[in-house]
Amino acid sequence: MLYLLAKPFKKMLKHLDKTETPYVELVDDGLHALNKQRVASLNNIAQSYELKFSVHAPFADINIAAPTKEISRATIKRMEKSIAHASNLNAYVWVFHPGLQTGISMFYPKMDWRQDCNVAKLLFEIADDFGVKAAIENVPEPYPFLMKSVADFKKFYEEVDEDIGLVLDIGHANLNGQIEPFLKTFAERIVHVHAADNNGKSDQHLGIGYGKIDWSRVANLMKKTRYDKVVVVESVEHVRESVQKLKQLFQQ
Repeated sequence: MLYLLAKPFKKMLKHLDKTETPYVELVDDGLHALNKQRVASLNNIAQSYELKFSVHAPFADINIAAPTKEISRATIKRMEKSIAHASNLNAYVWVFHPGLQTGISMFYPKMDWRQDCNVAKLLFEIADDFGVKAAIENVPEPYPFLMKSVADFKKFYEEVDEDIGLVLDIGHANLNGQIEPFLKTFAERIVHVHAADNNGKSDQHLGIGYGKIDWSRVANLMKKTRYDKVVVVESVEHVRESVQKLKQLFQQ
């Protein structure tokens, strides 16, 4: 439901009965931030229309690698709240972003990386306690995220010995020129996929086929790696058209 994030929560709810797929990703941020009342409304709709939810953790002002203890504690508290809501929604996955470098990172080499790994592990453990599958997303250039490339994720998984899934964002991987390396390297780790198009230069979240990504090749690669889980459209335009295009590609 990223394409409706600028709209009021109630307006987003009205679109749920129009979805052409039973899998819907909710964004726990901005105007759509979750609370008990909203979770109750979503559960009623899910029951009526047999929907299954994934939840994208808040990200607008979140940095799990924040160096300040007070900020870190507040971040973890907010993320735990999001995990609890995901649990109450019976979400099949909870998606979160890795941390970012800050203005003081250059003075404390590797500190933000250690913080990123430690908090990611903690969030995984919290989610596990709630019975929720936590998965971390690859993020794009040119933003100062700590985990963008295949090499970054290899290092992360070597250092964090937990079963944290990978959410492959195809649009983000395209900006790094690493769609194929991500799919081949982490075939066993990928538990969820985000799909949106772009021009290869910025994270535009275009409709499928409106950018430069070769979606036929992507679909074939995913078939070869035997990916059999959910692909969520994260386009902010041509959403229904994008869903239909992906269905056609994966059914060929």
